[in-house]
Amino acid sequence: MQKLAEISIRRPVFGTMIVLALVVVGIAGYLKLGVDRSPPVDIPQIYVGTRLPGASPVEVESLISQPLEEQVNTVEGITELRSISGVGSSFVIIQFDLSRKVNEALEDVRNRVSTMGNKLPRDADPPQVFKFDTERNGVITVSLSGDRSQRELTELADKIVKVQLERALGVGEVEINGGLQRAISIWVDPDRLAAYQIPITRVRDAIARQNVNIPGGNVISNVREHTLRTVGRLASAQEFNDLVVTTVNGSPVRIRDIGWAEDGTKEQRTIGRLNGAPTVTLDVMRQTGANTVAVIEGVKEKLRAIAAQLPADVKLEVIRDQSRYIYEALLRHNFSFCC
Repeated sequence: MQKLAEISIRRPVFGTMIVLALVVVGIAGYLKLGVDRSPPVDIPQIYVGTRLPGASPVEVESLISQPLEEQVNTVEGITELRSISGVGSSFVIIQFDLSRKVNEALEDVRNRVSTMGNKLPRDADPPQVFKFDTERNGVITVSLSGDRSQRELTELADKIVKVQLERALGVGEVEINGGLQRAISIWVDPDRLAAYQIPITRVRDAIARQNVNIPGGNVISNVREHTLRTVGRLASAQEFNDLVVTTVNGSPVRIRDIGWAEDGTKEQRTIGRLNGAPTVTLDVMRQTGANTVAVIEGVKEKLRAIAAQLPADVKLEVIRDQSRYIYEALLRHNFSFCC
């Protein structure tokens, strides 16, 4: 009887220890549980983007969009296939059945597109195939403003702020909006071009042929091997003005003879305003599976260090922060849980 009594007493103690262990593990897991504003969802939708610079929407549709649609139309599980053709760009949207696995559909579409080969125009960029990703939305947006030109703000955002933010833990991509990137513009006088009887395509080919770095092979010595490289990239507008387009009657015709080169900016495609003043914004996207709150806190820590590297009249400011909504949701959840 005494032995039976000891066994009956130890059983509840053992069960209590199991329950306590589960409670401790549950609490530890809850405290380390990642939080996000919305759960990741794999939507079976694939995109194919292709660029053909200078082409009209009609040309893009007939030369790119329709051949791509015909190529991927036989992929299994497609429920909707449509395309958007614009100036110099094609965007094919492929919707699959919900039972279709997204990664398998993505691989099938990539395989079909890769077999296009020479069916696309020679000047077209290679098609980019990617899936719809709900986690590609920016988690934090930073503005860069100051009493400077848009070109200067863009240079600071691209060369300093973007480079530093991309090194933050969990950051996948940083996208700049509202900026003006530096570009060398070549302006050609049509009357001068006609006087020299030079087609505009020859000017384009001359710039592309001479503004390039070319590998020059290797030089092997007794103890080491040297790599040769012909540096031909032009860095200033003056160097472009001196570029030789062709030879007419034994005399070289340069860019300055038919026009001029200008150190300017690209065409502005996006505009940013903060309190009515021009600004450059940087959208920070996190890596797939990264903790949103941890990524945002890491970015904010980087911003404090970046601010010291910028001129005194340039200001960094957070204008959108997803962690604020997450903290509010957690506060409401904890309050309802406690009460």
